[in-house]
Amino acid sequence: MPLTPFTKQQLIPQEETLETLKSKSDLYIGLPKETSYQERRICLTPDAVNSLTAHGHRVMIEAGAGESSSYTDKEYRDAGAEITQDTAKVFKCPIILKVEPPTLEEIEMMSRKALLISAVQLKTQQKSYLEALAAKKITALAFEFIKDEDGSYPAVKSLSEIAGTASVLIAAELMINQKIGKGLLLGNITGVPPTEVVILGAGTVAEFAARTAIGLGANVKVFDNSITKLRRLQNNLNQRIYTSTIQEKTLMKALKRCDVAIGALRGKDRTPVVVSETMVEHMKNGAVIIDVCIDTGGCFETSEVTTHEKPTFIKNNVVHYCVPNIPSRYSNTASISISNMISPFLLQMADDGGLESSIRCNPGFKNGIYCYHGLLTNKSVADWFSLSYSDINLIIF
Repeated sequence: MPLTPFTKQQLIPQEETLETLKSKSDLYIGLPKETSYQERRICLTPDAVNSLTAHGHRVMIEAGAGESSSYTDKEYRDAGAEITQDTAKVFKCPIILKVEPPTLEEIEMMSRKALLISAVQLKTQQKSYLEALAAKKITALAFEFIKDEDGSYPAVKSLSEIAGTASVLIAAELMINQKIGKGLLLGNITGVPPTEVVILGAGTVAEFAARTAIGLGANVKVFDNSITKLRRLQNNLNQRIYTSTIQEKTLMKALKRCDVAIGALRGKDRTPVVVSETMVEHMKNGAVIIDVCIDTGGCFETSEVTTHEKPTFIKNNVVHYCVPNIPSRYSNTASISISNMISPFLLQMADDGGLESSIRCNPGFKNGIYCYHGLLTNKSVADWFSLSYSDINLIIF
């Protein structure tokens, strides 16, 4: 009798085995107080905490964590959060939410295999940070890597909107400053020539800077080497404005006449310097430079990093504002923006049955993971530190 690869029973149609979804997961979230210099934001507002606790999740907050964003411990307690003075206790929670990435000392306080949700701020990190995450087998998710349904990065976009809008408001404030301003109103008053604003870049920061400046009545000129970005900016503004590629002669002419120059360019690694010191020397006395991209080097040769406490300096008779973390100045607005992005992800993660299921179900969430149980899973992070990485799609599928 010849041998067959299957038995008679195996050849009969069988019942299909389907994957069963996990039941809803309960989250335990810790919000420690931000210790990074000038960081005033918090990841969850009291309303977001209330939404999480109403769904049966636990939230533990370090006392005073929301004060710099104008949220009191009482508001969080009323929203259902647990308040504690013990920093180490907060860091022992299975899920840690931070705006700034944790320090090595803070990572040491975290539980093994915890989930960290924070910014990664790649250009300011050392290899020791990733080594500390790996030692604790921590899964880390970066705000700036999370993708939305349309492929955009919601955290980056939201904070860029704040930075763009704020840059014009800060310039308006500096121009009427009694010590350094020249008493110029950023607006179009009948019979008075409009204020001239030059914007370098045509991304989200530039768009919202242009939108705000136009709303105040200023005459706006935008420079960028991408025609596609310039066209998109005009379409988004729904009006024709002066746009140009970055050519030294044309840019110099615009800078000589402008009252405000806003740097909103981005480079792959360092922001390209497109305005030389000589060009700054030809600007009007009392003109204002807001270098929004100072965190990646700045696009003005004369730019130097400043702080929220001492935000300006004068060079070549031009006022420079070069604070790296502009959204932190508007900590309440920025906190609401971050909270609106994170809280739906947390609720969705719980509904999906926890982190593992959520990574499978949500490609945008998966894209945010740069360290999975200690394994480096993001190519851009790996390339920055010249390390090898594991494709998360091969680990979780």
